Amino acid sequence: MQSSAFALSTSIPLLRSRNSNPNPRCRILPTFSAAKPSVAPIRGCGASGGLRTMSPRLGGWEQALSSSPSSRKDLVVRASSVPESAGESPTKASELLQTLLLGSLFGLWYLFNIYFNIYNKQVLKVFPNPLTITTGQFLIGTVFVLFVWTTNLYRRPKITSSQLLAILPLAIVHTLGNLFTNMSLGKVAVSFTHTIKAMEPFFSVLLSALFLGEQPTVWVLFSLAPIVGGVALASMTEASFNWAGFWSAMASNLTFQSRNVLSKKVMVKREESLDNINLFSIITIMSLLLLAPVTLFVEGVKFTPSYIQSAGLNLKQIYVRSLIAGLCFHAYQQVSYMILSRVSPVTHSVGNCVKRVVVIVTSVLFFRTPVSPINSIGTGIALAGVFLYSRVKRIKPKTA
Repeated sequence: MQSSAFALSTSIPLLRSRNSNPNPRCRILPTFSAAKPSVAPIRGCGASGGLRTMSPRLGGWEQALSSSPSSRKDLVVRASSVPESAGESPTKASELLQTLLLGSLFGLWYLFNIYFNIYNKQVLKVFPNPLTITTGQFLIGTVFVLFVWTTNLYRRPKITSSQLLAILPLAIVHTLGNLFTNMSLGKVAVSFTHTIKAMEPFFSVLLSALFLGEQPTVWVLFSLAPIVGGVALASMTEASFNWAGFWSAMASNLTFQSRNVLSKKVMVKREESLDNINLFSIITIMSLLLLAPVTLFVEGVKFTPSYIQSAGLNLKQIYVRSLIAGLCFHAYQQVSYMILSRVSPVTHSVGNCVKRVVVIVTSVLFFRTPVSPINSIGTGIALAGVFLYSRVKRIKPKTA
């Protein structure tokens, strides 16, 4: 919409009043906009040759003589419009700010994931106790969540016992998924673990068909072929391959995709304050409560200074790396949920595929993992299949 403003300029005589005007030199130009007239006075030439002030009041015009004929100047009242693009600058600036914010979140997502995998692998390499490490990561996440809630940096949710029971299955599979991932990272190379985890779409399609009755389209089935083939090719030529690491990564795929299916199957009645971030926070706390007793029973208390020093390990190095890995573990998942609240699931899936590529490449460079040409081709085919899956997933089947 255009708004109008009045401008005054010196020109030929032109104003004319509605009543008979004895001064023929004055007339009114028909250039006023249909917009609401300004309440500011408009000066023009009066009947006596002087200046008059007119203002709209009760549908008419009031006239007052203001100066002598000798000081009269002929004035033109013209209407000028404000361009429609005048209000576009703040909008464009806001869109640019949102784009920069989203790009920063994606960068943090990738960065936290890289640091988590590197430091976590370094700890698991010399301290092969995945139960203790996973419990410690849940503990760090729980402390962070409680700090955020206590200081009101994020609103604490109101949750009922029935909601907690509905969330419990999600917490169980979330706990198992992270435990199996750490077990795999402790046995094989980071790049190989993430290559196997590229098979997540395969388990998603399989479980959705079995438990939700969702039949995949032909395009989805077509996209699964390069995923399965690429992972098989990479596994055959992996230098660090062992069955414990392979099946742990496969179990991680199964449990994480079971979590996604359960989130659809078990309809959690959410209150207004229970958003995705709070849901993840509650799952983190529940995972700690579930895994801590199992860790004490199976591995005992092994993260003490005396035990670490007796094993000949650098105490400060282990603690610092474990702390960084735990913080990055919680941070990258929180940022992932923040991104998911701003973009579509398809965009998030594509970003996750790119994230896996970034993690594989950086881990190979950092740990100097030996990679054969066939292994690289297999990994590339699997990741290309994941990207293709994320694109064709949005193609809905035609209904009869």
